[in-house]
Amino acid sequence: MKLIILDRDGVINHDSPDFIKSPAEWIPIPGSLEAIARLNQAGYRVVVASNQSGIARELFDMPTLNAIHQKLHASAQLVGADIDAIFFCPHAAIDNCDCRKPKAGMFEEISKRFKMNLKGVPTVGDSLRDLQAGFIMGCVPYLVLTGKGEKTQATGGLPPGTQVFPDLASMVNAFLKTAVQRPE
Repeated sequence: MKLIILDRDGVINHDSPDFIKSPAEWIPIPGSLEAIARLNQAGYRVVVASNQSGIARELFDMPTLNAIHQKLHASAQLVGADIDAIFFCPHAAIDNCDCRKPKAGMFEEISKRFKMNLKGVPTVGDSLRDLQAGFIMGCVPYLVLTGKGEKTQATGGLPPGTQVFPDLASMVNAFLKTAVQRPE
C-alpha cells in the first residue's frame, strides 16, 4: 500500500493564529486539493494527522470539527480527491498526551489502522512538530513553506533529510516525478 500523511492547517488549508473554528474559516490553499487528487491517481492513500487543541481550549466542539472535516472531504471530492482518514489530537499541550505532535501517538494509530510500518512513508507538514512526529516512526519528512513553514525553516532544527517545497502542490509534483523513477 502506498500511503502519505499530511498535516491539515497550513498544508491543505490556510492556517490562522486564532485557529480554524468553523467550516467558513476552512479555506483550501490553492492547488492543495488538486495535489491530493494527483496522489490518489498515482495510487496513494492520503491520511491527515492534525493537532486540534481548539477542542480542549473550548474554541469549538466536536460537531464543529466534524463539520469542518465534512467540508474538507466535500471540497476534495469536487476535484476528484479522496482523503482516507483524518486522525486528530483534541488535547492541549498541557495535557501531555501521547497523541499530540511532536509525540508519535497519532502516527502509531495510523500504523495500526492501516496495518503497516511507516518507515519510508512521506509526511508533509508546515511545523517542526509535524515532521518530528513522523520522523520518530521512520517517515520521510517534507516541509512546505505555507502556513508556519517559512518560520519553521528559518528556526532550523529540521529532521535530517527534510526536503522543502513552497507548497503541497509543488511537493506532490516533485514527489510523483521521483516516485515514477523508484521501483516499487
